[in-house]
Amino acid sequence: MILNMLVVLASALIPMVVGALYYNPKLLGTAWMHASGMTEEKIKNGNMLKMLLLSFICAFIFSFFLFMLVVHQTDVYSLYAGEEGFGVEGSAVMNRIDTLMREFGDRYRTFGHGALHGTLIGVLFVTPILGTIALFEQKSFKYVAINGGYWVITLALMGGVLCYWG
Repeated sequence: MILNMLVVLASALIPMVVGALYYNPKLLGTAWMHASGMTEEKIKNGNMLKMLLLSFICAFIFSFFLFMLVVHQTDVYSLYAGEEGFGVEGSAVMNRIDTLMREFGDRYRTFGHGALHGTLIGVLFVTPILGTIALFEQKSFKYVAINGGYWVITLALMGGVLCYWG
């Protein structure tokens, strides 16, 4: 199984596209600004190129890692990684992996399956982290709900894309 880096790069664009829509003032942008304490002036004073570039780099790293969470077949390789002959074509361990991949390589490789995992990661992993940070920053539940909702949607789409096309 080879990771498709073009799909990882495309998946890394999803947070930007969803963010542009989700945080638009016509959707949740105004509510987010109020909940976060952000102002138009702060936004205008920010270095947008730097923010977008660093956001893309972070999204790329996240996309790469997310692939390993939504595609179960990556676990097969991790099971055998320490075995003698791993990575050597024709070795006993690689033949075993090839046999498993022929039989199970396409299992659960659907958009829906990846979206399910992305949603679960958003709800059960990312949102609690955001909630914990928000508690100490004394932000509101609305702030957590808005940002958590963004990540649930974003990770569902990223997971779907990565699982199906990755």
